[in-house]
Amino acid sequence: MGAVAYGAGELLMGDNKEKNPLKRTNRTLYEVLETAKSQNEEIKVMIPYIENIEVQKDLKEICESVQKIIDTITSKPNKRKQLNNFFDYYLPVTVKMVKQYDEIENQRLASSEGKNFMKQAQKMIHDINDSFQKQLAMLYQSDLMDADAEMKVFESMLKADGFDSNDLNLK
Repeated sequence: MGAVAYGAGELLMGDNKEKNPLKRTNRTLYEVLETAKSQNEEIKVMIPYIENIEVQKDLKEICESVQKIIDTITSKPNKRKQLNNFFDYYLPVTVKMVKQYDEIENQRLASSEGKNFMKQAQKMIHDINDSFQKQLAMLYQSDLMDADAEMKVFESMLKADGFDSNDLNLK
């Protein structure tokens, strides 16, 4: 009887485990980064198959940005929270979109719908490129502000001690 109760509990509770969004968001940093590396590699592999030169250029830049983001999070794991949507949504959707773009491009659809989709997809890939570059810049925004403040304090101290920053070639 206990075994039946256990089995019934597993059946009832087992479905809830799959639907629990925490299972997806509680992944370890290692898993997140490995998944991102894999997704970035999927995009890289697709680049030679894309015929449009501008889209290829955007995809190469996307891959560079993604790699820099991965490297940054690897060295500064505390910045991961800034990028939850990036890893959980933007990157996977980008991979899906690139695959769809390649598939439609290979069909060589001459219809107005096909041409319209291609134009929209090209614009979206360009916008994704811009967005990923902004994501990367946001990761360093606080570091840049800290460095800028540090330089201003240093320059003020030099002046207070009677040194001129122009004499030291700091500017």
